[in-house]
Amino acid sequence: MMDQRLTIVGLGVDNLAVSNHFYSEVLGWTKTSDSNERIAFYKLNGILLSLYSRENLAEDAHVAAAGIGFKGVTLAYNARSREEVDQIIDQLRAKDVRIIKEPQEVFWGGYSSYIADPDKHLWEIAFNPFLPMDEDRNVVIT
Repeated sequence: MMDQRLTIVGLGVDNLAVSNHFYSEVLGWTKTSDSNERIAFYKLNGILLSLYSRENLAEDAHVAAAGIGFKGVTLAYNARSREEVDQIIDQLRAKDVRIIKEPQEVFWGGYSSYIADPDKHLWEIAFNPFLPMDEDRNVVIT
């Protein structure tokens, strides 16, 4: 049996330099020392985000690289408040990030917005009052 955990979220990208600029300069994240000209790693809370050529990633998985439209996956960043969601979206808008959905109250009782990275991977920026976070911004599950 597999342990119940996630180690790496790998995103296939069309242009690693463009994607590195987005994650490093626009979001302000820092690549790990294991990154190189072929792959980039960003350490998140307990997992890694990797950026790798879409073509090479598809080849590694033995699937076709072609694919457009929504794939049924989103990535989420939980903020500590509705105001923080608004602040993040305002900062990203000022950097010409594509806002997919403006911040708004959602049916489940939270507050949510969506952005797209250069490869149209969707990121939800949300405040979820039902998922408290500790001082390191890890979700506290009871």
